[in-house]
Amino acid sequence: MAGSYTDPQMAVDTQPRSSSGHLPATPAVEIDRAVAALQESRQRWAELDVERRIGYLEALSEGTLRVARGQAEAAATAEGVPFASTAGGEEWLSGPYITLRMLRLLERTLDSLRQIGKVPINPDDVRVRANGRVAVKAFPIDLIDRLLYGGFQAEVWMQPEVTVDNLHDHTAGFYREPTPRGKVALVLGAGNVSSIGPLDAVHKLFAEGQVVVLKLNPVNEYLGPFIEDAFSALIRDGYFRIVYGGAEVGAQLVEHPGVDEIHITGSAGTHDVIVFGPGEEGAERKARNQPRIDKRITSELGNVSPVIVVPGRWSSSDLRFHAENLATQIYQNVGFNCNACKLIITHKDWPQRQELLDALRSVLRELSERPAYYPGAEERYDRFLRDHPGSEVLGRRRDGVLPPALMPDLDPRNRDLPAFTLESFCPITGETALGGDDAADFLSRAVEFCNDTLHGTLNAGIIVHPKTESELGDAVDNAIEKLRYGSVAINQWAALSYALGSTTWGAYPGHTLDDVQSGIGVVHNALLFDRPEKSVIRAPFRVFPKPAWFVTHKRGHEVGARLTRLEANPGLGQVPGIVLAALRG
Repeated sequence: MAGSYTDPQMAVDTQPRSSSGHLPATPAVEIDRAVAALQESRQRWAELDVERRIGYLEALSEGTLRVARGQAEAAATAEGVPFASTAGGEEWLSGPYITLRMLRLLERTLDSLRQIGKVPINPDDVRVRANGRVAVKAFPIDLIDRLLYGGFQAEVWMQPEVTVDNLHDHTAGFYREPTPRGKVALVLGAGNVSSIGPLDAVHKLFAEGQVVVLKLNPVNEYLGPFIEDAFSALIRDGYFRIVYGGAEVGAQLVEHPGVDEIHITGSAGTHDVIVFGPGEEGAERKARNQPRIDKRITSELGNVSPVIVVPGRWSSSDLRFHAENLATQIYQNVGFNCNACKLIITHKDWPQRQELLDALRSVLRELSERPAYYPGAEERYDRFLRDHPGSEVLGRRRDGVLPPALMPDLDPRNRDLPAFTLESFCPITGETALGGDDAADFLSRAVEFCNDTLHGTLNAGIIVHPKTESELGDAVDNAIEKLRYGSVAINQWAALSYALGSTTWGAYPGHTLDDVQSGIGVVHNALLFDRPEKSVIRAPFRVFPKPAWFVTHKRGHEVGARLTRLEANPGLGQVPGIVLAALRG
């Protein structure tokens, strides 16, 4: 989950931990040796049978569980939050829990490929939408999902060339290659969420059949020993390596002749430096669309993530629930998420507009303060406050701590506002109000505004009361259809598309290197769809018990730890304990 900011991935030099807190940069000669070893093993990995790949997934799951508590605790410490707290719970949920779920679902898919030669898609889970396009149910996967996430559903919508008859021809493409060619992939890991780098590597290894060198971001390189432990079987057999360092190490790897492909999670600016080069020369190359490296590059690069609030009649409980829902999307991980809500879009004549905003202000003021651990956050925060007069700081500002902030009443006609064109990557969010003759007209205008004005195509959300949706007929489905985003969520945070594993995570398809927006390609995608267009998640308008990922949940750390153990060893006997912990939240 990336961000539109100047990323330390290519801009920070590292020094030994004893002087700066960083691990020593991997020496150039060791990087050459690592890449050479991967080159030697790449074809062996490409030709490895499915059964042995499943064995590596099992070893990864065992390793991830083994380091889970230590990794989560280290992440909480590094980010300056108490481990046994709501914020500490995020380190379970966004780290080992998501990783273990993804590994389990990939193992399920590969086991199906081993047994029947196809990914595990039930024909009853495939439907043809009104426009003739195919959609496949991707969640819930099993009874445990249905018990823990009652009413949540997700589909992956396919690109036009996919039909019911040829669906399986557009899945698991690597596993259908008669003579796969081994490749070495460089994964440039993000610094904000602990599962990003490992899961990007897992995607390259098991979805695309490539061996991986993972360069950790200096911001969270402390994760390295945990990842090395979890990936020890792959490291032992020559299929995976980790390296450390800043700009010089990144440049060496990007330009290394032994690296065949690159995956970037970071900012569009970092992407452009890698692809076209820095400064004026890089800008000129981009204008001519002349990349300086001739390698396949995939990426996930962030977004000005919108949430469209459809007007309706809401109770006071509805307003409070969705104030907490929006506050979570704004302040989880202190806003250092590519999928953080960056713009709330309301109907200017909705009688309850100010009630919702006031409820949101109240929730944000109630949250415990957290250190702004990501580099450059305070400068970005101050820039957005300066560029948007009328912004409201909803808490006490002090050195190293950024309270959530709201930029209300942004003028939708001023399409060059930074709030519309730049991802702040800090806990500040805008609100703008559009007109419309009725809810359907407003929704149509909001979709057009998102598509035509806002930066990025990664994820978007819609909040709509079920009675209102019923009255709107097909308007909500039409809005989902028209939103040019890789993930669209109804009534909950689109970050679920990152977390579920069976859904896809990445930008809307069609971007190019010189106009990359939110990136090229998808990751996660445990069902190995080759031609997805978007993932669509639907949740109930209200959820009980309160979701464990809400920033207002009082037992998120307990639920996160229990969910992590469940994903490692699924069993119905663990469900009651999870539910009881959730009820105490």
